[in-house]
Amino acid sequence: MKVSHILRVLVLLIILVIVAFMIWKKYAGPKENIRIGVLHSLSGSMAESEKPLVDAIRFAIEETNAADGINDRKIEAVVADCRSDAAYCAKEAERLIKEEQVQALFGCWNSDCRKQVKRVVEEHNHLLFYALRYEGMEQSPNIVYGGTVPNQLVMPAVHWALENLGKPGATHSRRKRVYLVGSDYVYSRVVNILIKDLLLAHDAIVVGERYLPLGSAVVDDLVADIAGQQPDIVLNTISRTDNAVFFRTLKKNGITPDEMPVLSFSVTEIGLTSLDTVPMAGHYAARNYFQTIPTHQNQSFVNRFRHRFGESAIIDSPMEASYINMRMWIQAALEAGSGDLGKVQRTILRQSLPAPEGVVSLDPVTGHVWKVARIGKARKDGQFDVVWDSERPLEPAPFPTYRSREEWDELLKPIPGLTP
Repeated sequence: MKVSHILRVLVLLIILVIVAFMIWKKYAGPKENIRIGVLHSLSGSMAESEKPLVDAIRFAIEETNAADGINDRKIEAVVADCRSDAAYCAKEAERLIKEEQVQALFGCWNSDCRKQVKRVVEEHNHLLFYALRYEGMEQSPNIVYGGTVPNQLVMPAVHWALENLGKPGATHSRRKRVYLVGSDYVYSRVVNILIKDLLLAHDAIVVGERYLPLGSAVVDDLVADIAGQQPDIVLNTISRTDNAVFFRTLKKNGITPDEMPVLSFSVTEIGLTSLDTVPMAGHYAARNYFQTIPTHQNQSFVNRFRHRFGESAIIDSPMEASYINMRMWIQAALEAGSGDLGKVQRTILRQSLPAPEGVVSLDPVTGHVWKVARIGKARKDGQFDVVWDSERPLEPAPFPTYRSREEWDELLKPIPGLTP
């Protein structure tokens, strides 16, 4: 037998073995799932706010699994109930990493929870995707911040309010009178420092600044003070579950949006479904996403979500951000060819995608997203008409550059719960 013939036979055998191996690999059986951890409260005081975010994360996973997952591996969500307890949530993060062997974590609601989990993911060099807008003043290589910081939402919204809201008939040159009201927690305290900086630059007057304990059920004294001060605008950072009693009391006391508009930073469509929507109608909210955004991208998302969860399903900004966080991880995993933690960490910071709210891109320096800012006017049905947007995504600045990091640290020292 000639050598050339033997070589041809060997080459053919090698090819047949490779093809057989590829066929076996494809059909040998299901591949092991890629496990990701979800950290949200399914019980306790924050469950009503956080349960919809779990649905949004699962929805993104279901869409991807229906399209063959990551390299034919399905994504599996391991959901841990944080029980509305930040310390317990950190313990669950540790368990998900060490015992459940998850490749990424998605979750947390408030800053206390995020800061507790931050220590865990940094210790294990793991990855947390956080979806909520927050006060800034933080940065971590182990967190993808999928919400916004004040320079991307609060500051442009306040600027718009100063230019466009106020008492009918007031002259444009008159100094605007502004009342600041919030819940007594870190978000309101930090945001109002930034707002007061901006008001000073606009020569506006702060005529009142009040903070309510979380869970406040009586706000009559606060509303009486607002009525007495007669501000042009009320800037509201009350925790979203506490807004119901605030807006009902405003309406009961005859304070209308035409005479004294309120611009809120913690009100969403989901929040409005839990209270009587009529008292807030005509007032304003600042968010990056509203369900009523009229683009094809958003309406397609809303239709798909409603097909899955029912025609009456409501989507708000934290839900959409949770969905996008999951899509960001999926896109990074597809680029890496694997959901492996280390490989995704190398690809995640260059991700950008068309989202229901518009193009969302991760900033590789800060780990925060670029996002469009929007202001909506509340309707009686609990939805919002978008009255303004920034037209382009805004760059995140978790530490506003008009003070140094050291100056911010010193200024914010007295605020409880801010330091890690």
